[in-house]
Amino acid sequence: CGPCKTLAPLIDEVANEMKDVKIVKVNIDQAPQAPTRYGVRGIPTLMIFKGGQVVATRVGGMPKQQLTAWISENT
Repeated sequence: CGPCKTLAPLIDEVANEMKDVKIVKVNIDQAPQAPTRYGVRGIPTLMIFKGGQVVATRVGGMPKQQLTAWISENT
């Protein structure tokens, strides 16, 4: 999707900058069980996990500054 393609490079940048967190991307076309497992209803969906549990979820794109702030607030 368009928002996914826009957000993907920002996620890569943030992953390179925030070495203290593990950031991964999941392609739902390649992992069709993931949306059902985590209740994803829109894409892009961003999730933060702690101890194997989802602690924060956001749907939609956002600027890099907002993305890094959201990650920092929830990790």
